[in-house]
Amino acid sequence: MFDIGMTELLVIGVVALIVVGPKDLPGMFRTLGRFTGKMKGMAREFQRAMDDAADEAGVKDISKDLKGLKNPKRYGLDRLNEAADAFEKWEPGKSPSAKVAKPTTGPAKATPQKGAVKQTGDAAASPATPNPPERDA
Repeated sequence: MFDIGMTELLVIGVVALIVVGPKDLPGMFRTLGRFTGKMKGMAREFQRAMDDAADEAGVKDISKDLKGLKNPKRYGLDRLNEAADAFEKWEPGKSPSAKVAKPTTGPAKATPQKGAVKQTGDAAASPATPNPPERDA
């Protein structure tokens, strides 16, 4: 708290011994100890009163909510950061999804489906939709 070292305490003790005298020095330290004890007790009581007032006002609930906002996993920001990192490291030519599928040999054969009607004659040769009528411009 005061950042006083052992040598500083020794100097303060010697000065107090000279000023107060060896007879009254123990009584003075006893009084000083009681005073500091009372001050600590008052500080504790004040802190407790402030904590109780904060509890009644709902500060702890608000604090908990704000701490939850800091959590990136709650809002999916961790996935967004992972995606951004992956995008920065992405090289289009070396991506595994950029591999081209090997072409198949030979023409593809159509297999008839169950329930399909076999077309014969003109219906098989003509397109499925008739030609639209020509417009006069």
